[in-house]
Amino acid sequence: MKETAIIYCDRKFGTMDGKTANGLIRNSKNYQIVGVIDSTKVGMDTGEYLEGEKNGILIFENLDHALENLPKQPDHFIYGIAPSEAFLKNDERNIVLKAMKNGMNIVNTLHEFFTDDEEFVTHSAKYGVKIRDVRKPPNKKDLHLFSGRILNVPTPIVAVLGTDSAVGKRTTSVLLEEALTKKGLKVAFVATGQTGLIQGAKYGVAIDAIPSQFMTGEIENQVMRAYENEDPDIIIVEGQGALSHPAYISSCGIIRGSRPGAVIVQHPPKRKSLGDFSFMEMPTLESEIELIETFSSSKVIAITINHEEMTDKEIQNTIADYEKQLKLPTTDVLQHGCDKLIESIFESYPALKKKRVSVN
Repeated sequence: MKETAIIYCDRKFGTMDGKTANGLIRNSKNYQIVGVIDSTKVGMDTGEYLEGEKNGILIFENLDHALENLPKQPDHFIYGIAPSEAFLKNDERNIVLKAMKNGMNIVNTLHEFFTDDEEFVTHSAKYGVKIRDVRKPPNKKDLHLFSGRILNVPTPIVAVLGTDSAVGKRTTSVLLEEALTKKGLKVAFVATGQTGLIQGAKYGVAIDAIPSQFMTGEIENQVMRAYENEDPDIIIVEGQGALSHPAYISSCGIIRGSRPGAVIVQHPPKRKSLGDFSFMEMPTLESEIELIETFSSSKVIAITINHEEMTDKEIQNTIADYEKQLKLPTTDVLQHGCDKLIESIFESYPALKKKRVSVN
């Protein structure tokens, strides 16, 4: 059975900065999520809040409230906020310390490593709990430089990139992996961020924590591990940030390291400015597609949209407009599934179509 976990996401659940918590509620292979802490949404059902469908995972006011109401104490405490600064706030230290005192292992998603914090290390030893710093990279001697081995991989590699951070690239990647698996294909998924790793991805690295010299090599190494260990029919690579984003270089390393033959682009039509950078306008889909195809020599084969702030009618109209204007299959995977993406992949890689099997 999975070990249980509660997610700390105060004031951020369902928002862009709550993407780690949001992702774990939607999909978690490693942990059984038993609750979320968010003092602004107490008593709500997390599934109903995110997707409009109840899942029985409730939102609590604070850690004490959760422990008083849950039938059993969770095994793990997950810090589920992804702030742009990626550091723990002063008032949150006591919450982490309290979780340790109550015997919970800590899953830390920040760039600030708890295993380097003397107080946290002392508490973990005192109360017999473990700390997992998801973003902590290996020692430099264990990191990989680009080797070129990826150039000889015949397996189709599809990257899910986007026009901004926190637009749903990981969600689309995970749903696409599941949909292709249901078609009978053997799929390998390579995660590139902390949420995908916590969710239970077998292959991956938190690329934004890797020194730039090793980014490309680390992504290549994870793709090669997936290729050599799984002998997959297709490899799906999760994107990070955006190639055009002035604050992030993750997409460069992902593209260079995984060398995808095809790209799916995720875009939030209603977002006017970059998520954590309100002074920067969002790029257009057209400009991002042109940049991706020029930089990568890959082909953009489909568009997926993030429906934040959109009505059902706006979603339908946007899909129709993009398909007419950009001549690319477009969908909202949360509302309409991955059928269009799969058909686009089969069109790009006809040999895959022959391998598909109807799996009930």
